[in-house]
Amino acid sequence: MISDTLILGVDLDGVCGDYTAAFRPLVAQELNVSESSLPEGRSWDFSEWGLSVDQYQYLHHKAVEDHRMFRSMPVFENTSEVLWRLSDAGVWIRIITHRLYVNWGHAIAVTDTVEWLDQARIPYRDICFLGEKPEVEADIYIEDAPHNVSALRNSGNSVIVFDAPYNQGLEGPRATNWLNCEQIILDLAAEKGFKIQPELPGLEISDDRLIED
Repeated sequence: MISDTLILGVDLDGVCGDYTAAFRPLVAQELNVSESSLPEGRSWDFSEWGLSVDQYQYLHHKAVEDHRMFRSMPVFENTSEVLWRLSDAGVWIRIITHRLYVNWGHAIAVTDTVEWLDQARIPYRDICFLGEKPEVEADIYIEDAPHNVSALRNSGNSVIVFDAPYNQGLEGPRATNWLNCEQIILDLAAEKGFKIQPELPGLEISDDRLIED
C-alpha cells in the first residue's frame, strides 16, 4: 500500500541530541581524567578514549542510570523548529532509537527519553526502541551510525547521513546541521513524489504543542 504521507525516521543520539557532549564529561568524571584527554573527534568505537567494549557498556549504563544522561542531553540547534515545520506540513515523524542498548535500566531510559523529547519540544507521531533499523518502515531516514546507514541502504532505503567525525567515510546525502537537513529532506521528498510545503523559518512554537495527537 502506498501512502501519501511521508514517514521520516529520525534517530536521536548524534542526530537530535549531542551524545558526545553529554557522555564526555561523565566519562571524565567516572575515570577521574580531564575532559581534554577525551577527544571530541572520536571514532564510533571510542578507541581514542581508550575504552573497551565492556568499559563502554559499563560507563554508558552509569551515565544513563546514575547521571540520567538521557534527560539532560544537549539538543542540536534548530532540531525542534525544523521537525515542527515538517510535521505541520504533514510529515509523519517516527523516532527510531537504540536507547535500550544495555540489558538493564530500560524503564529509566524510556522515561527519560520521553521527558527529554517533551523538554526539547521535538514532535513525533510514534517512537520505536530497537537496534535493527531496517525493520522499521520509513520513506527517509536520518542516521549517524555508520553500520545503521549501511544496513538501511543495503535494504534499499533512502538515508541522510547526519555529519559526525565517525561517519566521514560514508557517501551522501550528508547534513551538517538541521537547516541543511531540512532542505535535503524536501529535495528527497520531491524526488519520491511527496508534496510538502513547510512554513517559513522564524515562527514561534507554543509550549502546548509538544507531542501530536
